[in-house]
Parts: sequence; C-alpha cells; structure tokens
Amino acid sequence: MANLTQIISDLRAERDRIDKAIQALSSLDGTAPKAFPQRTVSAAARRRMARAQRARWAKVKAPQKPKGELLHWTQRPENRKRVARLAHKMQRARLAA
Repeated sequence: MANLTQIISDLRAERDRIDKAIQALSSLDGTAPKAFPQRTVSAAARRRMARAQRARWAKVKAPQKPKGELLHWTQRPENRKRVARLAHKMQRARLAA
C-alpha cells in the first residue's frame, strides 16, 4: 500500500511538471490565459471618452488666431529684414572668396 501511495505522489508530481511545461510553451504562441483579463468599459464611460476626444479634435481643428502681421506663414516683417541682411552678407562673403 505504501508503494501505491508513493507511485501516486510521483505521478502527481510528474503531472505538475508537465502542466508547467505546457503552460510555458503555450505562452509562446499567445494562447496562454492572460494574467490580467481585458476590462470592459461601460457605455457611460465610452460616451465620456468620445465626448472628450471630440473636444480634443475641435480644439485642433479650430481656426488659429494669427500672432501679429505675417508676410508668409512664419515670418514677421522684422524677422524678414534680419534674414535678408544675413543672406546678403553670406552671398557677399561667398563672392569675395
């Protein structure tokens, strides 16, 4: 009888090792059970998220207020003059060399 008990405990230990090996291998192909189950979101929470996302998009798509008088998409008149002076200076230096 003691021999039979020993055989059963050995088989259970073997089964545990096999289960662990199966679990380790199945985790490699993505079929293992997830540690954290996927959370469901309530309809009210989805509405709040959608409302917040629509507000973010409205903010992005809102017409931008111009900052000062622009000649081009980024240059103000005072910057244009400075850039023109630097460009002429660089061109004179290139021609002199």
